[in-house]
Amino acid sequence: MSKVHSQDPPISKRLAKNIRRNFFERLIEVVLMCSALTAVFITLAIVYILVTEAASFFSDISLFEFFTGKEWSPLFENPKYGIMPLVAGTLTTSFVALALAVPVGTIAAIYLSEFASHKTRETVKPVLELLVGVPTVVFGYFALLFVTPLLQKVMPNLPSFNMLGAGLVMGVMIIPYIASVAEDAMRAVPMNMREGSYAMGATKFQTAIRVVTPAATSGIIAAYILAISRAVGETMVVAIAAGQQPNLTFNPTEGAATITAYIVQVAMGDLPHGSVGYQSIFAAGMVLMVITLIFNILGHMTRKKFAERY
Repeated sequence: MSKVHSQDPPISKRLAKNIRRNFFERLIEVVLMCSALTAVFITLAIVYILVTEAASFFSDISLFEFFTGKEWSPLFENPKYGIMPLVAGTLTTSFVALALAVPVGTIAAIYLSEFASHKTRETVKPVLELLVGVPTVVFGYFALLFVTPLLQKVMPNLPSFNMLGAGLVMGVMIIPYIASVAEDAMRAVPMNMREGSYAMGATKFQTAIRVVTPAATSGIIAAYILAISRAVGETMVVAIAAGQQPNLTFNPTEGAATITAYIVQVAMGDLPHGSVGYQSIFAAGMVLMVITLIFNILGHMTRKKFAERY
């Protein structure tokens, strides 16, 4: 009898199942936390490398010359380190790309969300998103060998390397990002808002423009932020089609180098590591990161201002 009483009572199947479930939930939480911490660590490591290398560069080159100089020629015998030509090229190509991608992507998102049938949406959206998988080097040669000759028929004086063709092709690349994210934001708008608009006598077009789009403004702005970051950070298209000669101009019909194109040019060259010319790519990368950060902060503030709560 004492043997029987000394044995522990068996654990019920439900309790054992709950213990296993809690264990796996804790394990998933730990994995997710480690993933988030890894992303933060990588970001901090990138910032650390940029800051330390850029600090070495700025110990030889003054900040005033770097930010106000109008000539960028670090590979010449008498080097100049004025970042403005690269900034001008980056902003110009990004503006041309966004001028095409923002309206086309937004219109595509409105159509897919509010007007397209289910079959059309399930066909068009995957095809549109296939553009994301095309290598950027293919887009670069597409801009150089197809778009630029096409533009030269309209503008005979257009040079072979120009920011207009590169920017337009970048815009085509960015359209899927805007269309996909903005369409998801519009479809997240509650159906009762649409039904209320229809009940008030509004047409489908009026509902899409005056009800759904304003309600999805926060998500649409998020799509624009993603597009801006993609445009500013684009490398291969501008390196191939816009040229690699720094030029302080905002005229898209001229050729110019961008920050990313210069980084590729130097990184693939034979400058010795630790030289001022080599360290200039980290200073340029720091400027690129700051530009992207500014756009993201402005976009985040705008999103908070227009955020809708249902």
